[in-house]
Amino acid sequence: MHIEIQKQGKKKKYYLAHSFREGKKVKKIRRYLGSDLPKKQIEKLRIRAGEILKQQIESYKVIKDPLKYELKEKDIKKINNISLPLKIRHLSEEEWQGFIEVFTYNTNAIEGSEVTQKEVEQILEKDSWPSDVSKQDISETYGVAEAINYIRRTKTHLSIKLIQDLHKIVFKNSKSFAGKFRTKGTEVVIRDGTGNILHVGAPSNRIAGLIEELVVWYGKNKEKYPVLVLAAVVHNQFENIHPFEDGNGRVGRLLLNNILLKHKFSPVNVSFTNRRDYYGAIRAYQNKGDIKPTIDLILKEYKNLKNQLR
Repeated sequence: MHIEIQKQGKKKKYYLAHSFREGKKVKKIRRYLGSDLPKKQIEKLRIRAGEILKQQIESYKVIKDPLKYELKEKDIKKINNISLPLKIRHLSEEEWQGFIEVFTYNTNAIEGSEVTQKEVEQILEKDSWPSDVSKQDISETYGVAEAINYIRRTKTHLSIKLIQDLHKIVFKNSKSFAGKFRTKGTEVVIRDGTGNILHVGAPSNRIAGLIEELVVWYGKNKEKYPVLVLAAVVHNQFENIHPFEDGNGRVGRLLLNNILLKHKFSPVNVSFTNRRDYYGAIRAYQNKGDIKPTIDLILKEYKNLKNQLR
């Protein structure tokens, strides 16, 4: 890694840059440090930026190989033979409405929405808005419900347009960048309370290409792998790439359900109460390429959903 300096008029802009080989091509990634910086500050920022670049480089390995976790024939056979408690053809319209309300509450609650499950029902069934809830939370309640109905209707399994459309539907009245991938230079670094890096999204200039790789991978393998494997890989890969500035979790869970629906499986809800298991499953894939925790969580949530829709 080395420092690059770009001059713009009287200003000097500093970047930490690193070149690496990807196949037959040499790629370069950079992270902006600041302008007109003193030497001591450059060195301090260099250490922090170096950690982020290392994680970005490591993420290429995971993103490039969506099925890094090696499934054996016996694993695939076992997954294929799993008996699920619900099938899409068995869901009545009343149960669908129940699922929409349960999913909408939980998927928004995971991201910090303050709308209760009872209030979600009132909003969606009666257009009754609680006075002490933000307009953003209300609009995203409607948005998620609309997005579920969208994936019920669409025939598309996976595409760049589908991904952007889902984000636009959910966030059209709450985010100025609804439906738009992160712009060049808008990078994502998620840290815990002590400053440790939990996740680094893909570099903004690689988002479109990496999403396209995922779409191609799915197209090649949608008849090869069990639907639970496909849904787990698509969801986790999408979260690794983190293409939007915000809202990736909700879109990722909608994509998971879209894959299930297109293969005639019922949708599944990721419960707010199981969010620790959910984040743990994402990290297992991010760090080891292991999709088994995600499949286990889906099966657990299917059992919960059957009880929730009674």
